[in-house]
Amino acid sequence: MTGAPARSTATRERLARAYLLRVAEPPAAALSAFVGRHGPVAAAAAVRSGDCPERVRDETEARRDFDRAEEDLAAGERLGARLVIPEDDEWPAWPLLCLDLATCRGVPGVAQPIALWARGEPRLDESTQAAVAVVGARAATGYGEHVAGEIAYGLAGQEFSVFSGAAYGIDGAAHRGALAADGVTVALLGCGLDAGYPAGHVVLLNKITEKGGLVLSEYPPGTAPARHRFLVRNRLIAALSQGTLVVEAGRRSGARNTATTAGALGKVVMAVPGPITSAMSTGCHELVKENRATLVTSLEDVVENVGKLGVPLPEKARPRRSTDRLGPDALRVHEALDRREGKSAERVAVESGVSLGRVRGLLPELELDEFVERCESGWRQAGRRRARQEETRDRRKEGR
Repeated sequence: MTGAPARSTATRERLARAYLLRVAEPPAAALSAFVGRHGPVAAAAAVRSGDCPERVRDETEARRDFDRAEEDLAAGERLGARLVIPEDDEWPAWPLLCLDLATCRGVPGVAQPIALWARGEPRLDESTQAAVAVVGARAATGYGEHVAGEIAYGLAGQEFSVFSGAAYGIDGAAHRGALAADGVTVALLGCGLDAGYPAGHVVLLNKITEKGGLVLSEYPPGTAPARHRFLVRNRLIAALSQGTLVVEAGRRSGARNTATTAGALGKVVMAVPGPITSAMSTGCHELVKENRATLVTSLEDVVENVGKLGVPLPEKARPRRSTDRLGPDALRVHEALDRREGKSAERVAVESGVSLGRVRGLLPELELDEFVERCESGWRQAGRRRARQEETRDRRKEGR
């Protein structure tokens, strides 16, 4: 408009992307590619006028007159949210690159987001530097929720961000586990940030932002939840994390959809086993059986699969028993002994395969370290009480 004050490039780009988010239903692959080629301002102008490729016009024609960019930005501000765009320093360009690569390979439905609404203090790019998605069934069992919460707690303690979808069941347990460890957790929604969905997790979502986490959505304020939007949202959960962990999932579920998408994006996919009688673990078992997921049973397994180079595994990944510090021969001699029945050195040599002279030298050393003890019939392993005392001493030496 003539005489109107000129807007900065950043503001024009933000307004353009806010407009484009509303006029096309994500993932809007044609529009996303069009914006990538021409930039948001030129793309928005072309969409408004209808002077754009046919596929872009098909994605935008129904809503192209809905120019509510300024209202959406104002609504976001009232929510305490910001619109993060690719022109911002905090845009997670590297994690989202996998969406472009997958699109080039012909994977459907994984286009780049045009922008992301974010509520919370952390920078989005920093929150994705070391991130694991923990997803699973809404109708989770107590076992599943316990495992999800424990692993999320451990991941947060290892300074991984925990991503999930804020749904009931496994998602909620993962978010709460990360919060309990004072870690960063990120919830991705399939609706607007103001939708209040799911209703039972409004308090949880507020707690996430209050305690240093993020709530994200590519849907503008006022967008209602819908099943297809949650499936579309799943590609972002998979893309923004280094790996996806499925704790419980039915044969057909959103969690399996996320895992499948993560695999298509080249990300690590993991699954936790459950009882073979549980329908909630069927999806996990099938993912493992079909070689589409790595079976994991602990935090250490997860960190080993997605951990950063040069970062040591959690201490629990290296179990410390009292016998762990024994050499190979000493360990074989120790394992050849019983706890109750005594054995002669000659018999120990035969059963362990260690030479008799070496056995006779090792047994007194093991006795000094309280691994074995003499008895009337020969040598036997030290009593359980001594073994426990030894393990306690080891833990104290390590400062645990």
